[in-house]
Amino acid sequence: MSAEENKAVVRREMEELFNHTGNLDAVEEIIHPDYVSYEPTSGETRGIEGARQFAATYREAFPDLTCTIEDMVAEGDKVVVRFRARGTHQGETEPFGSPTGKQMEITGITIKRVSEGKIVEAWTNFDALGMMQQLGHLPSPEEAQA
Repeated sequence: MSAEENKAVVRREMEELFNHTGNLDAVEEIIHPDYVSYEPTSGETRGIEGARQFAATYREAFPDLTCTIEDMVAEGDKVVVRFRARGTHQGETEPFGSPTGKQMEITGITIKRVSEGKIVEAWTNFDALGMMQQLGHLPSPEEAQA
Protein backbone atom coordinates (compact mmCIF):
# COMPACT_ATOMS: atom_id res chain seq x y z
CA MET A 1 0.00 0.00 0.00
CA SER A 2 1.11 3.56 -0.62
CA ALA A 3 1.88 6.06 2.13
CA GLU A 4 -1.35 7.89 1.23
CA GLU A 5 -3.40 4.69 1.55
CA ASN A 6 -1.80 3.98 4.94
CA LYS A 7 -2.60 7.53 6.08
CA ALA A 8 -6.23 7.01 5.06
CA VAL A 9 -6.45 3.88 7.26
CA VAL A 10 -5.03 5.74 10.26
CA ARG A 11 -7.29 8.76 9.64
CA ARG A 12 -10.27 6.41 9.53
CA GLU A 13 -9.24 4.82 12.84
CA MET A 14 -9.22 8.24 14.51
CA GLU A 15 -12.58 9.23 13.00
CA GLU A 16 -14.43 5.96 13.55
CA LEU A 17 -13.00 4.60 16.80
CA PHE A 18 -12.13 7.69 18.82
CA ASN A 19 -14.60 10.38 17.75
CA HIS A 20 -18.02 10.28 19.39
CA THR A 21 -19.62 10.47 15.95
CA GLY A 22 -17.76 7.38 14.70
CA ASN A 23 -18.69 3.72 14.45
CA LEU A 24 -16.93 1.25 16.75
CA ASP A 25 -18.08 -1.63 14.54
CA ALA A 26 -15.61 -0.39 11.89
CA VAL A 27 -12.81 -1.78 14.10
CA GLU A 28 -12.78 -5.05 12.16
CA GLU A 29 -12.14 -3.17 8.91
CA ILE A 30 -9.35 -1.05 10.42
CA ILE A 31 -7.51 -3.21 12.97
CA HIS A 32 -5.49 -6.30 12.03
CA PRO A 33 -6.21 -9.50 14.04
CA ASP A 34 -2.56 -9.52 15.25
CA TYR A 35 -2.79 -5.90 16.46
CA VAL A 36 -0.62 -4.82 19.39
CA SER A 37 -0.67 -1.32 20.86
CA TYR A 38 1.88 -0.01 23.32
CA GLU A 39 0.73 2.88 25.50
CA PRO A 40 2.46 3.63 28.82
CA THR A 41 -0.62 4.29 30.98
CA SER A 42 -2.58 1.17 30.03
CA GLY A 43 0.15 -1.17 28.79
CA GLU A 44 -0.37 -3.44 25.82
CA THR A 45 -3.66 -3.75 24.01
CA ARG A 46 -4.01 -6.80 21.75
CA GLY A 47 -6.32 -7.85 18.96
CA ILE A 48 -9.47 -6.46 17.41
CA GLU A 49 -11.55 -6.77 20.60
CA GLY A 50 -8.80 -5.16 22.68
CA ALA A 51 -8.74 -2.19 20.30
CA ARG A 52 -12.53 -1.95 20.36
CA GLN A 53 -12.61 -2.00 24.18
CA PHE A 54 -9.82 0.58 24.47
CA ALA A 55 -11.68 3.02 22.21
CA ALA A 56 -15.04 2.23 23.84
CA THR A 57 -13.65 3.06 27.29
CA TYR A 58 -12.58 6.52 26.15
CA ARG A 59 -15.89 7.11 24.38
CA GLU A 60 -17.81 5.99 27.47
CA ALA A 61 -15.80 8.25 29.77
CA PHE A 62 -15.98 11.17 27.31
CA PRO A 63 -19.23 10.81 25.31
CA ASP A 64 -18.46 14.01 23.38
CA LEU A 65 -14.88 12.94 22.57
CA THR A 66 -13.41 14.69 19.55
CA CYS A 67 -9.97 13.84 18.19
CA THR A 68 -8.25 16.06 15.67
CA ILE A 69 -5.25 15.19 13.57
CA GLU A 70 -2.82 18.09 13.80
CA ASP A 71 -0.04 16.55 11.65
CA MET A 72 0.37 13.28 9.78
CA VAL A 73 3.53 11.94 8.12
CA ALA A 74 3.95 8.58 6.42
CA GLU A 75 6.86 6.62 5.09
CA GLY A 76 6.87 2.97 4.11
CA ASP A 77 4.47 1.05 6.36
CA LYS A 78 4.55 3.63 9.21
CA VAL A 79 2.29 6.62 9.85
CA VAL A 80 3.03 9.22 12.53
CA VAL A 81 0.20 11.37 13.87
CA ARG A 82 0.28 14.35 16.21
CA PHE A 83 -3.23 14.62 17.61
CA ARG A 84 -5.42 16.63 19.97
CA ALA A 85 -8.32 15.13 21.94
CA ARG A 86 -11.07 17.01 23.77
CA GLY A 87 -13.97 15.76 25.83
CA THR A 88 -16.11 16.16 28.93
CA HIS A 89 -15.79 13.48 31.61
CA GLN A 90 -19.40 12.30 31.86
CA GLY A 91 -19.19 8.51 32.03
CA GLU A 92 -17.98 6.16 34.76
CA THR A 93 -15.16 3.83 33.78
CA GLU A 94 -12.52 1.95 35.72
CA PRO A 95 -9.54 3.96 34.40
CA PHE A 96 -11.22 7.36 34.89
CA GLY A 97 -13.52 6.76 37.87
CA SER A 98 -16.77 8.57 38.54
CA PRO A 99 -17.73 11.40 36.19
CA THR A 100 -16.32 14.77 37.17
CA GLY A 101 -18.11 16.86 34.56
CA LYS A 102 -14.76 18.49 33.80
CA GLN A 103 -13.41 19.05 30.34
CA MET A 104 -10.03 17.84 29.22
CA GLU A 105 -7.86 18.67 26.25
CA ILE A 106 -4.69 16.73 25.56
CA THR A 107 -2.14 16.31 22.83
CA GLY A 108 -0.19 13.24 21.85
CA ILE A 109 1.80 11.45 19.20
CA THR A 110 1.23 7.97 17.85
CA ILE A 111 3.13 5.84 15.38
CA LYS A 112 1.09 3.21 13.53
CA ARG A 113 2.37 0.35 11.40
CA VAL A 114 -0.01 -0.70 8.64
CA SER A 115 -0.02 -4.13 7.01
CA GLU A 116 -2.51 -5.52 4.49
CA GLY A 117 -4.58 -2.35 4.76
CA LYS A 118 -5.03 -2.60 8.54
CA ILE A 119 -3.24 -1.23 11.60
CA VAL A 120 -1.10 -3.99 13.10
CA GLU A 121 1.02 -2.05 15.63
CA ALA A 122 0.78 1.25 17.47
CA TRP A 123 3.05 3.17 19.84
CA THR A 124 1.32 6.11 21.56
CA ASN A 125 2.36 8.76 24.04
CA PHE A 126 0.01 11.49 25.23
CA ASP A 127 -0.30 13.97 28.09
CA ALA A 128 -1.85 11.52 30.57
CA LEU A 129 -0.63 13.55 33.56
CA GLY A 130 -2.24 16.72 32.20
CA MET A 131 -5.47 14.86 31.53
CA MET A 132 -5.65 13.50 35.09
CA GLN A 133 -4.91 16.99 36.45
CA GLN A 134 -7.64 18.53 34.30
CA LEU A 135 -10.10 15.93 35.58
CA GLY A 136 -9.15 16.72 39.18
CA HIS A 137 -7.68 13.26 39.88
CA LEU A 138 -4.20 14.71 40.50
CA PRO A 139 -3.17 18.15 41.73
CA SER A 140 -1.79 20.63 39.21
CA PRO A 141 1.76 21.92 39.88
CA GLU A 142 0.26 25.10 41.33
CA GLU A 143 -2.04 23.13 43.66
CA ALA A 144 0.81 20.88 44.76
CA GLN A 145 2.91 23.88 45.80
CA ALA A 146 0.08 25.51 47.77
